[in-house]
Order: sequence, then C-alpha cells, then structure tokens
Amino acid sequence: MRAIQVKEYVKGPDDLTITELPDPVPSPNQYLIAIHATATNFFDLLQIRGKYQNQPPLPWISGSEFSGVILQTPRAPASSPDGKHRFKIGDKVFGAAQGGYATKICAAENKLRLVPRGWSFFDAAGLFVTAPTSYAGLVHRAGVKKGTHHPTSCQHACSSMAHVRTDANSGDYVLVHAAAGGVGLAAIQVAKAFGATVIATAGSQHKQEIAKSFGADHSIDYRQSDWPEKVKKLTPKGRGVDIVYDPVGMLTPSLKCAAWNARLLVIGFAAGDIEKVATNRVLLKNVSIVGLHWGAYAQNEPEAIEKVWDGLFELMENGNFRATCFSDKEFVGLETVPEALKALGQRETWGKVIVKVPQEDRSKM
Repeated sequence: MRAIQVKEYVKGPDDLTITELPDPVPSPNQYLIAIHATATNFFDLLQIRGKYQNQPPLPWISGSEFSGVILQTPRAPASSPDGKHRFKIGDKVFGAAQGGYATKICAAENKLRLVPRGWSFFDAAGLFVTAPTSYAGLVHRAGVKKGTHHPTSCQHACSSMAHVRTDANSGDYVLVHAAAGGVGLAAIQVAKAFGATVIATAGSQHKQEIAKSFGADHSIDYRQSDWPEKVKKLTPKGRGVDIVYDPVGMLTPSLKCAAWNARLLVIGFAAGDIEKVATNRVLLKNVSIVGLHWGAYAQNEPEAIEKVWDGLFELMENGNFRATCFSDKEFVGLETVPEALKALGQRETWGKVIVKVPQEDRSKM
C-alpha cells in the first residue's frame, strides 16, 4: 500500500513523504478497509511535529479520519448477541483510526459506521469526529431546548435535559464560534434542527457567508471588538444567548453576551491559549460552563455513543444535516495531503478539508 509514514518528527507538512509499505495486517478483532477519502485535522499538524498528547511509537502512519470499503472482516467471533459482525465485505464505511493517510487501514468495529444513505466517500470522510462532537455538546451537555418553529423528529434526544426556560415554545439562541470550521458547521445544523436561532462568528466575510449557507440566522465578525454587544442586540430584549458553543477559547468575552442561565460549552482551544475565567461573572449571571471530551466517551460513558449516533443519523435521514466538506479547491491523491494540511493550518479553508484517495490500481472513485 501507499502511505505517509512518519519515521521522525518533522517541522511541517512539507516534510511529509509517501512510502510504499506492506499492506497492514488486521488483528483478530479488526477490519481491513480500502481508503477512498481521508480527512485532515488540526491535531495531525501537532502529531507530525511530536506536539500532540497521543504520540504513537515511531514509525507510524499519519492521519486519522477516513471513508472506504470493507476488504476483510475480523477473524475473532463477533461479540454481538446474534453472533454476527456489524459490517460485511463490500460495505461502505467511515471511521477513525491511526493511519488515515494511506490506501488501506485497519480499524475496530467501534471505530466504524456505515456511510449514510446518499452520501459519497468524500462527504463521509470527515464525519466521525466533528458531527458527534457537536451533537453531544449541544444536545447532551448543553441541553439545547426543543423549539417549535423548526419542527424535526428528534424530540426524544431532549428527554434527559433538565434545563427549561419559561418561554416554552421558543428555541434557544445559540452562539457558535469559528462557525465556518468543521465542528462549527456541524453545530449550526444541529442547533437549527432543534429549533434554535443561531448567531455565527467567523473571521472573514467569506466564512460568514459559508456559515449562513449552512443555516446560521446571523453572522458576526469576531475580529471587531464590539462583537459581544452586537450579539446581544440580536437576542430578544438584548438578554443575550442561551448557549455558547466555543471550540476556540472565547469564554471570557462570550460572558458579556450570555443570558441568565446560559450554558457555555468548552469544545476546544483553537486559539492556542487555555483561558482563565473570572468565576464571579459565572456566579452573577447564573451560568453553567460545561466541557465536552467526545474522545473519552468510549471509556467513561460508552452507553451515550449510540444515542448520539442515532440522533445524528436521524437528522441525516430527515435532510437536516449535510456534509461540511471544503469545496473551494479539490485535493486528490496522497501527494496533496501536505498542501491540504498547510491550507488548514493557515486558516485558509472552511469546514472539513478532505483528500480523495484513488485506489491503487488508479481506477477512479
């Protein structure tokens, strides 16, 4: 197979090279998958430089998110009650495992999902991380309230949420930071499906337009110092937003436009700094700050994973959630991974940056 193997840490994407390697041999409980498309992530940029919290022993293959076709099923007996493996040879799947920048990969069953009906490999390659992060954050952690003005059939997902406002028929006002990013565009769609009014922040006019094209009701340039005041003016009687979805590290300024009883979601720190928040302001506004570490659910709360995916697939089936793939430029072949990673790192892209991976016989996808 062909793969981008890291034998020593590099300074940046330009130092990555493609290597011919033997096909991977799956362990007894793994599937073998032919990769048709692979997604780039910010943590890939950290990992190739040795700066990420999870560093495999050298040498290792870079990349983590992908979509493709099952080539081989596990040799070990299935653990399901009916004794059958979840996927069969030829199934189209997407998932996550170390080694996504390659033409083949091995992955365990819990790291794979069937490609949604009507979705291409390109569409599905960047789905495994961003979509559940946004759904679990907004629905299970922030308790986005079901509004009546955007009806969907996902009310069951709200049943365990404790937060209720007195204006029972209106949806929440949700502020989504870095709204044109992968998790941001996913968050917009999830919030809208639950009847929320979405205010999106982005750092350019083009990215604001992208956010609106995915359903945001309003967009604001967060580079303008008065953005919190502009956000408040967009809410009823200037009361502020009910939920802040923050993958950047903007909790402190967001408190200025948070409503009484607001929920502030800590999703990540794309800005690079870990914030220190004045807790007196948390008390005075009666707000909740909640974190979301989706990657740790498998260990700490595995029973929630299926509920999240069930909710997401329902949104997809109903046409309330679509792929968030960057489409301004096409990246085809593993040779374009460095270029795609550079564009991602320089904030030149929006959504999920996907690289199409032609099969090794060079047949077209």
